[in-house]
Amino acid sequence: MRYLSETESASLVTEELAYTAVRQALIEAADSQATVFPVVHGHAAEATNRFTVKSASSPSLVGLKMGSYFPGNDARGIPRHGSSILLLDKDTGRLAAVVEAARVNAYRTAAADAVAADVLARPDARTLTVFGTGHQALYECVALSKIRDLKAIHVAGRSAERTRQFVEALADKGLDADRAEPREACEQADIIVTATTATSPLFEADWVRPGTHVASMGSDARGKQELPPDLLRRARLCCDLPSQSVTIGEFQHVADLADTVTAIGDVLVGAAEGRRSPEDITVFDSSGIALQDLHVAQALLAIRK
Repeated sequence: MRYLSETESASLVTEELAYTAVRQALIEAADSQATVFPVVHGHAAEATNRFTVKSASSPSLVGLKMGSYFPGNDARGIPRHGSSILLLDKDTGRLAAVVEAARVNAYRTAAADAVAADVLARPDARTLTVFGTGHQALYECVALSKIRDLKAIHVAGRSAERTRQFVEALADKGLDADRAEPREACEQADIIVTATTATSPLFEADWVRPGTHVASMGSDARGKQELPPDLLRRARLCCDLPSQSVTIGEFQHVADLADTVTAIGDVLVGAAEGRRSPEDITVFDSSGIALQDLHVAQALLAIRK
């Protein structure tokens, strides 16, 4: 059995590696030979300490990712989020590899939004608005800057101090950002990304101008919600896995539109349309699938021979 520690996996992962691996995973997810199984949600004796198990199989990969969220870790000086990927031998079922992947998970999640934006956002998109100032939001901005020449990033955060710190963190990455009110930020955006734990819409549908691409990555459980349903009803809807998106993802709030939801993998291979015109509003729901984790783990193990 092979093992990559958190330190090793974090030192190996890059935006480019994550993008390539996640793109292949999203294509594979739309293939009938791959299976993504329902997400299992659990918690420890202290109910605020939560974990999820995501699993999948394909002709080349079998395994699962366990993610944890233990908020009390702040007091211990260690991250709230944890992530471990387990790869099984596809022929014997024996444990083939374990990859600790907390930082890798942030790259992988951001890569999915970058892959989708690359085919759904307008080629001339230059202005990004991000809702959220947490750990994941920074990775989202950096990943998107790799596929579009971003000239401005507007940050819509609830806390003025955290927003200021986030803007400074973006500047350290060479990205020009400022704090903006939600309405102003939406009205100026070519791309909007929501990276929050919200349970109600973060903005009004009318604030989004024609031609905008919107990505939601925070809705990954029942009851979570970041986008206004009215926006979804006038947008072209894509996601990583339709069956999951309409049950625990953002599109659970417009389940009656399930037949109009397109797997981004089909768009990537040209089997389905994404953006049809410069005026389309496109939405990508990224609830996260295990195939992404398995492909990223495989790519990391290929480097660390």
